[in-house]
Amino acid sequence: MEAFGEMIKTEFKCFTRNFINMFFVLAFPGLFLILFGEIYGNDPSPLFNGQGTIDASVPAYIGMIIAVTGIMSLPLALASYREKKILKRFKATPISPFHILVSQIIVNLIMTIIGGGLLILIGKVGYDLTFSGKVLPLILVILLSIICIFSIGFLIASVVNGTKAANAVANLVYFPMLFLTGATLPLETMPDKIKKVSELLPLTHCIKMMKGLWQGSSITDFGSEIMIVAGVTIVCSLLSIKFFRWD
Repeated sequence: MEAFGEMIKTEFKCFTRNFINMFFVLAFPGLFLILFGEIYGNDPSPLFNGQGTIDASVPAYIGMIIAVTGIMSLPLALASYREKKILKRFKATPISPFHILVSQIIVNLIMTIIGGGLLILIGKVGYDLTFSGKVLPLILVILLSIICIFSIGFLIASVVNGTKAANAVANLVYFPMLFLTGATLPLETMPDKIKKVSELLPLTHCIKMMKGLWQGSSITDFGSEIMIVAGVTIVCSLLSIKFFRWD
């Protein structure tokens, strides 16, 4: 157990030493929030059902952070470990390679929570962020969203060979999710054709749930979104188990 704790510490140090990870998890969402906050403020808007721009943006940008940790950080780290034979070498030690997978999940989960917390702090201090929903349903939906996006990251790590391929596939998945799901630009402002395309991306449904619950909707209003996100999670998890290679 002590060795596993040290592994988590090591993985955490590796994450924090990666400038790209730290920037897009901690700085980029906050900068985006400040940019739109300075342009539009947080006055109630009919575009967001009476919520302010910041009130609508914070849960969406939490989706952005989840995409960074789940689609960019997680699969690239695992692909790098496989390419460098690190997973294979751990088979000769008392620590199972499985612990690397768990430590990656824990570290990326912690960084997602920190990034989301920092985003909420900026919104509250700078723009009087308001929360109209219930905490527990929102937490459950955020966790479901994290599990879903992380399962996609694991699938990418399972089917690609090498870090270059992992980076290419991760970018191919990440950028459409970033720009077409409401994670950066509000989905409410996009043309109908773009909205139809966005329905094909699981992060869209995650953000819909988070925004709705943040604004006070009931979790029962999102039955179809929950089924879609849960379905993607199950399929990606099963495929990851089937195709994952340690070396």
